[in-house]
Amino acid sequence: MNNKVITILIASGISIFFGTKSNAQKLEDLQRSYPGEKAVMLVKSLEYNIQLKDGMPYVESQENRQTEFLSSDANSYLNGSGFSHSDFQKLGQYEAYTTTPNGEKLKVKEFKTVTDKESFVFYDDVKEKTFNFPSVEAGAVGNLKVSWNNTDPHLLSPFYFTSYLPIIKSELKLTVANDVSVKYILAGLDTSSINVKIENKHHSTIFTFTVNNCTADKRYENAPGYAWYSPHVIFYIQSYKDQNGKVISYLSDCKDLYKLSRGYLDTVNKKMSPALAQLVDSLVSNKSNNEEKARSIYGWVQHNIKYVAFEDGMGGFVPRDASLVYNRRFGDCKDMASILTAMLTRANVPAYFTWIGTRELPYDFDHVPLPITSDHMICTINLNGKYIFLDGTDPTCVFGWPSAGTQDKQAMIAIGENEYKLLTVPTIEKNSNVLVDTTLLELTPTGLHGKVIRNYKGYFATTMHGKLMYWENKDMDEYMRDEFARGSNKFHLDSFKIGNQTNPGEVKVSATFTLPDYGKKIGNEFYLNLNLLKEFQNDDFDYPNRKIPVAYDYKSVKKYVTLFKIPDGYKLTYLPEGKSYTDKHSGFSVSYEQKNGWVTLTQEFDNDRLMLKSDEFESWHKLLANLFPLYKESLSIAKN
Repeated sequence: MNNKVITILIASGISIFFGTKSNAQKLEDLQRSYPGEKAVMLVKSLEYNIQLKDGMPYVESQENRQTEFLSSDANSYLNGSGFSHSDFQKLGQYEAYTTTPNGEKLKVKEFKTVTDKESFVFYDDVKEKTFNFPSVEAGAVGNLKVSWNNTDPHLLSPFYFTSYLPIIKSELKLTVANDVSVKYILAGLDTSSINVKIENKHHSTIFTFTVNNCTADKRYENAPGYAWYSPHVIFYIQSYKDQNGKVISYLSDCKDLYKLSRGYLDTVNKKMSPALAQLVDSLVSNKSNNEEKARSIYGWVQHNIKYVAFEDGMGGFVPRDASLVYNRRFGDCKDMASILTAMLTRANVPAYFTWIGTRELPYDFDHVPLPITSDHMICTINLNGKYIFLDGTDPTCVFGWPSAGTQDKQAMIAIGENEYKLLTVPTIEKNSNVLVDTTLLELTPTGLHGKVIRNYKGYFATTMHGKLMYWENKDMDEYMRDEFARGSNKFHLDSFKIGNQTNPGEVKVSATFTLPDYGKKIGNEFYLNLNLLKEFQNDDFDYPNRKIPVAYDYKSVKKYVTLFKIPDGYKLTYLPEGKSYTDKHSGFSVSYEQKNGWVTLTQEFDNDRLMLKSDEFESWHKLLANLFPLYKESLSIAKN
């Protein structure tokens, strides 16, 4: 930050002072310090008051934000402002207003309430109040003050310091009564900038977490979830003293978390409807063992119960009865787990409700024994001592495989009233997820004519099955064009064919295409680049500026084989050389071969990791530096 921006002083009501400088000077300093930004958040402050009320933990919170606009079109760029609330975070008082450069206060008069319908977490009854600051101009300041009552102190949300705007001062303050014990965890890619201050007062302890001069977040499409890299504080109540001075454990460890989570299941699936019971019996009537029974039931749920992410209040935690899910024919992740568990139990297959975090979250239960660690629920079965994870929300998942988004994640399995297991979901190895793309090319007077066969295996296949399931027939030509596109933007899909779809772990599609004006003729020679598919060429890597990890859906092997028929009357005059390169977790091989009138280019890429971390970026960059020059190589042919 530019040194001309004077130190910020935080006073009562979160007022900001910049020494004796004029408003114009302060604005100029900010514009100079943050070039290209439409606004800067001067203060982002969230305060929690954690006390005891009627012998139980009681939590209130309030937020103060001050945003200075650096241009008159900041409102349209920011797409409005807002704050959220829910059944677990009851909205209290709130106000928003603009302070103009000449000191006039203009209140926001209209707030709109919208519902977040795109959340896939356990509870999405979250509502948002949206508004626009009035009279936005360069030098004006938008002020927001909000208070909440946190109705269930088990569900305190982490505090994230950064935002899509730069923040000069970002602060979390916890005022905790002496009879309440609170624990905190600093999380994110780099927590070194978080300043922690702990003060002991007469009746309370005050924890203050501060980060100054936060740069605006830079997002990447291939990044993992926000919690993997953004610095944040996780805080929670470990225990408290009751009115008799006895220490009551609240969320001190996994036992407390399991007790809380298991309590949500107490009223579920006490009785099964005759219709559902009859269905289960019919599905397993001719099955000789538990694996066959489980396959039959899982397949029925995958294809007959539609996944819909809808939650409301405690419905975000309590699964619905299996009989209700059966009658509705739809449900969320907990409902899918409910009907699977009930049906499998009816068939005498040991089945258990299971809490798990998807790979959007970096936490595990051993280190973060909190509800925020799980954003998903599945069913786990025990087949002859082997635990198998069944995700009912994935209609294309192969039985015996976890859903791709739960690989390598820790699962909490509800074995009994006081018994649970923590198991790590397996990761499917790369050689089980294979894409083989074979292209046959012939040169015509107008360009190339080709035929493609794509064989998908493992997660490649389940992904393709999912696309075919949801793609609309009227748009299929466009989807398939994108699936097969190669060479240049002149690629034209002539026809396509979809193979047998009965095996969820494999699928084949084929196509014919034309590629006009591809290749280059110089003198008597014709030059052709066979690298129609250039892996990683368009990846948003941004080395060396990027610090955020790269996330992969699964480990994999991709193989592209391109065969070019040398036209009659022509001979090969130049054949490029191939190359191989590997690092610790990935590699490539590019090779050329001439045989029986054909030239074959074989490209193979393997990825043996689920995440590429910043300390591996240099090695990855070297791999790309060895690969990309190969994409420029062309073979040449000339008339005999």
